[in-house]
Amino acid sequence: MKTGRLEAFSDGVLAIIITIMVLEIKVPHEPTFDALTPLLPIFLSYLLSFIYIGIYWNNHHHMLHSTEKINGPILWANLHLLFWISLIPFATGWVGENHFAAPALAVYGVILFMSSVAYWILEQLIIRKNGKHSLLAVAVGKDLKGKLSPILYLVAILATFVIPWVAQAIYIVVALIWLIPDTRIERIYDKEELLHQQHQREREREQEPV
Repeated sequence: MKTGRLEAFSDGVLAIIITIMVLEIKVPHEPTFDALTPLLPIFLSYLLSFIYIGIYWNNHHHMLHSTEKINGPILWANLHLLFWISLIPFATGWVGENHFAAPALAVYGVILFMSSVAYWILEQLIIRKNGKHSLLAVAVGKDLKGKLSPILYLVAILATFVIPWVAQAIYIVVALIWLIPDTRIERIYDKEELLHQQHQREREREQEPV
């Protein structure tokens, strides 16, 4: 099976998730700047979640772009990932409405943690299907960022009931770690494409009449 429909479906779901999330920002009834003040926590939580969803969309795109073959388990693993990401709007609204209260921050962290685990499972299933020498496997390598993120989320979840602002800081730090697009796959893909073009030119020269 090819990845076209899988990527199109995932893109559609992520777009709907963002749409649902922004609807949590209610329009104030008063036409004053003061009326926007209560919306600030909601907007900040929306901004962080928007960045997270953008990160998943970006890396999901790169991962599927480097994938040649998929199977049933990969399809279900992708749905598993989308399930956890689809809960982000709920946690975002709860965090914003309650001004980053500890229980809401903890639930937010659990959803981020499970999303990272689901992404890792999807990544490993794709590597298993396409081989340890596949483009994705070579690009991912030891995947230090992917292994570090769940650990930081667990620390943040525990910190919510002790020092909530530490949890907030960790969520922001993890987002910043992933905010810069992962260029590993692009570099490997560009290298493979360059080698392919060189081999193509060499074959063309060999076929030219002497």
